[in-house]
Amino acid sequence: MPLHFILTALLATTSLHFALAALIAGATLISSARAQGTGAGFERQVSSDGVEIGIWYPAAGRDSPQRLGLFTHEVVQGSSPLPGPYPMIVMSHGTGGDFTGHADTAVALARAGFIVAALTHPGDNWRDNSRATHIEERPRALSRLITYMLADWPGHAGIDPERIGAFGFSSGGFTVLAAVGGRPDLTRLTEHCAANPTFFDCNLVKAQPHVSIGAWPDMRDPRIKAIVIAAPALGFTFDRAGAAAIRIPVQLWRADDDTILPPRIYADAVRAALPIPPEFHAVPGAGHFDFLAPCTVPSVMPMICSSRPAFDRAAFHRGFNTNVVRFFRRTIGIDAGSAP
Repeated sequence: MPLHFILTALLATTSLHFALAALIAGATLISSARAQGTGAGFERQVSSDGVEIGIWYPAAGRDSPQRLGLFTHEVVQGSSPLPGPYPMIVMSHGTGGDFTGHADTAVALARAGFIVAALTHPGDNWRDNSRATHIEERPRALSRLITYMLADWPGHAGIDPERIGAFGFSSGGFTVLAAVGGRPDLTRLTEHCAANPTFFDCNLVKAQPHVSIGAWPDMRDPRIKAIVIAAPALGFTFDRAGAAAIRIPVQLWRADDDTILPPRIYADAVRAALPIPPEFHAVPGAGHFDFLAPCTVPSVMPMICSSRPAFDRAAFHRGFNTNVVRFFRRTIGIDAGSAP
């Protein structure tokens, strides 16, 4: 459950052949969409209960670079969504982040024919982390985001409610797993933190003690039909029984050099618990924060924005985004039902 913006200051292995094939196929799909004039529109909304939401959508026009927090995304200014209906992807960021953290992935999805909605989790973001250990509030917030997009967003008629997916990074990965039926056993935190007292999640729990919620309630949102999760937090809290209800397609990403959430305890534990093997990607040389979009000025927040010298985050994201787009196109997009 790391604080991705360092609590403001505290705060797969696929074969080479498969990876190249996916990259070529995904690049062809995206290039085709761009050739037809499909860009990415963007707007920021605030829901009636005060939740900040970033929304990307297919739009006509020429993209231009625009700053968005620590990042830059290329979007069509002053655009409106092209007529749908389109499948939708909802995004959940990591602890201490906000809706901007995966802007490049959202743009890639919008250009490929998806509407994307990312929320800033209340009480668990870089402005306000007062409820960062209330992890049970996150899946409900994600479900409320879906409801907002389907009912209250002005462009809701352009969303196909039968084709909804979710993307989650770190605590967002945990959020998405719980939202599709995962039931973690949080009592495992006690043993985990006794063995690993300096780990990120244990320091967070120590700083913000939170009364156990007891048995994890069923938070499954049946509207979500496929998920992508990267470096999921609290992976060790899921076992076979706790993950038994997750029966939808899953794409799982692991950063091999993740020192925030060491893979053996987090991503690998999720992989072992899932009842249906996920599409798994291990990323050699990647650190935890390499799943965030490349920062416009890495020196502004080096602990989050800087990668290891040998790791090219921008190059990685080009392949990462291609694979995320391909997965969602195959499972809930225009390619759904065709051969993988």
